[in-house]
Amino acid sequence: MNRSLADVEAHARAALERRGRGVFADFAAPACRFLEGVGYQGLKLLTEALADAVQAAHLEKDALGLDLHGISCVFIGAEVAALTRQHGRLFLRNVRHGLYLLPDSVTGNYGIGCPVDPGFALGGERNKNPYTEKLDAAARGGVEVDDTIWAALN
Repeated sequence: MNRSLADVEAHARAALERRGRGVFADFAAPACRFLEGVGYQGLKLLTEALADAVQAAHLEKDALGLDLHGISCVFIGAEVAALTRQHGRLFLRNVRHGLYLLPDSVTGNYGIGCPVDPGFALGGERNKNPYTEKLDAAARGGVEVDDTIWAALN
């Protein structure tokens, strides 16, 4: 079914709040909206994350970068983004739902590199926003959302 980006964000926020995870909504709901707007499955990733038992980890930069301990970026993405702004460039490992870091990287104008292995670098600079046209089109016409996933978040 076609949904507006505002509906996607509101639905994501409500799903987090209903499950007692509203503290993550200010980061995760707009990120979900962005992901759906550029063609990624933000709602599906959110559904997967909400099934996770663990939502927090002690994040501390070490010699290898930053270990995310397999915790979903739905929950720790705001902290990862803050650490990236503080340190400039981080190599991430044990990343789960790393696409939730994408919206902040676009807003903050820093790049995400993602090699084939499970870790990827976060930092550097972008010289343009590659998502502007997709977001504009989604804002005008909405996005197609899987009804099963939408219902699972109720």
